[in-house]
Amino acid sequence: MFTKLSIAGIELDAAGLVALADLDTIARRTALTGSASFLDVLFIAPGIHCQQEATNVNGGEYPETAAMHNGYVFRVENPATVSYLQRVGEPGHLVTVYVSEDEPVGLTGLFGVLMSSEPVATTLFFLGIAANIVVITLLGRIRDFWALGVIGMLMLARVLNAIVIKLRQAKNGFKGATEDGDKEGDLLILLSQDRWIRMQGRVRDIKVVTAGQWLREPEKGESFAVAFGTLLVYGSAALAGNASTVGSLLVGLLLLFSVGVLGLVNAATNSFHMFGRTVKVIKKSPPYARRLKMVEEMLEVHPKRDWAVNMRLMKGDETIPSPGSPYLDELESEEDDFILALCRRLFSGLSRRPKIQLDKDKDIEAGLAGNRRGGSYSLPVLDREKRASAQRSQSESSSKFSAA
Repeated sequence: MFTKLSIAGIELDAAGLVALADLDTIARRTALTGSASFLDVLFIAPGIHCQQEATNVNGGEYPETAAMHNGYVFRVENPATVSYLQRVGEPGHLVTVYVSEDEPVGLTGLFGVLMSSEPVATTLFFLGIAANIVVITLLGRIRDFWALGVIGMLMLARVLNAIVIKLRQAKNGFKGATEDGDKEGDLLILLSQDRWIRMQGRVRDIKVVTAGQWLREPEKGESFAVAFGTLLVYGSAALAGNASTVGSLLVGLLLLFSVGVLGLVNAATNSFHMFGRTVKVIKKSPPYARRLKMVEEMLEVHPKRDWAVNMRLMKGDETIPSPGSPYLDELESEEDDFILALCRRLFSGLSRRPKIQLDKDKDIEAGLAGNRRGGSYSLPVLDREKRASAQRSQSESSSKFSAA
């Protein structure tokens, strides 16, 4: 029969210390979903007291970004967005993501969106919730109220952190000027380690996930609630020693199982959600041999190179494309016809160099005048000795004529 004394000879007084592990699993889940759900209360895992650190998941990186459709250069200010881009980016590749607006899913809100867009991750999340319910049921069955108290303290700390996350969301904060219509935007984001992201979508949707704040600074009451929740986590670890051996074992196993499942949930989540928008990867390019090649391909789509110059990807007077590049065709509507013709003539000259041939048998009197034959140039070379001999013969003839 399953009772408190089912396990003898084993002491697990320190099992509650697992809850004090400074893991960022919960914080990263918060960043991926852009918010917190009250269903999170039923998902107990280590790192509850670290949930408010979700704003630091980007490692302090705010990458330089260029709006290729208008030439402006700025930075992505949303740390959750940067964290997602760091995750999907790959060195030497151009990863394209698309920003779209979430479709309303009844009364379920964000959780309904996650259920429809991330079925695997949602199933794993429910598995973690089910494990928590099973453990609570077993603890109630053996009447281990100390262990139940530990679980209750962790759940209360989870509630406080979820409420504070929801209150800190800057939904109505600064997001730039409101854009009307369905104008499409195209951003190039340069992350560290040569990870390049191309973000597409409507300009108004792109602004929501890149501009302004995600979580504002906590107010006094919110800071107090977070501090109290942290004390609850530490207090639960202190009181866990009063639970029975079976109760401590169940609590420890629940914490270890939950953090593993939550890690799988994060890994299985392929999209990013923020303020009613979804960001998802739609394309990844083959590896580039050099970054300049990637810039050249972007210039073929957006010929105005202000963004590339402002991001220091090329010099102001530099011509990146090679002869025959389709970028030259794009210049026809932007550059002067004379400059365009000059560039084409220069490129064609580089690809077809004239051959210079020396013709010593050419008549001396032809001088240095060259003639073009079959695409090559023939330049006669004057022989100094023959020219001197001719001059002497001419002078001798003149002398004889004058003597006569």
